[in-house]
Amino acid sequence: MSILHRSPEGMDFATVSIAVEHPSACAQCSLRKECIPAGLSESDFAMLDTLVSTRRYVRKCETLFRQGGPLTSVYAIRSGMFKLRAIRADGRDQVTGFRMAGELMGLDAIDSGFHACDAIAIEDSAVCAIPYERLMAICAETPSLQHHFYRLMSREIVSERWVMALLAGKRAEARLAAFLLNLLQRMHLRGFSDKELRLRMTREEIGSYLGLTLETVSRALSRLARANLISVRQRLVRIEDSEGLRMLITAGESPADSPT
Repeated sequence: MSILHRSPEGMDFATVSIAVEHPSACAQCSLRKECIPAGLSESDFAMLDTLVSTRRYVRKCETLFRQGGPLTSVYAIRSGMFKLRAIRADGRDQVTGFRMAGELMGLDAIDSGFHACDAIAIEDSAVCAIPYERLMAICAETPSLQHHFYRLMSREIVSERWVMALLAGKRAEARLAAFLLNLLQRMHLRGFSDKELRLRMTREEIGSYLGLTLETVSRALSRLARANLISVRQRLVRIEDSEGLRMLITAGESPADSPT
């Protein structure tokens, strides 16, 4: 759901998402295994249902929160996908990550109190807004939830280190192979195929994330396809040889083209 706002000059428009108040029903949510820990009591679930009472719908290309904005909530994605985008010191945009259903956003702001990136929907999406101060209060009363929250923050740190290692000295095909396998694994955990994935993001966005140009991403996809490691049909990618992709990542080199 959204509202159109007109500037005082009557020329510019901005579309913003709005919150809808209703119970989120954590206990019945199909994504609860990703967002909250196992073993919570019924009273703990009731507490969470009270906490996560605001669902926000965000249309494609809308911004949920902006770089430099204050931390008010963390967000559990119920559906759709977001890209995280930061403005670098030289003024250029840099995609720093992609988040999908069952994952949290906003943890980047815990240290400074301000978001380090924009969160932009790359398709129509829905999130549960979790007020940060209330979350911390409940974590103090619920050790299992506190432990799970710390585990999520640790996962964020590991993910950032993985990206840094990915970009350090590896060739374009190895970077792309690692990206595809990581995305496939995350999608499979949510019930999707373990062989095929549909790229929700553009090739330009993938390139920004991997530190590659649009043209390089396209050439790398073609090269992986010629080596029979993947097959590509528009945005649908099928993994033909996952072990070959893993070997490519380890070697960090381009695959040899298969004979024609």
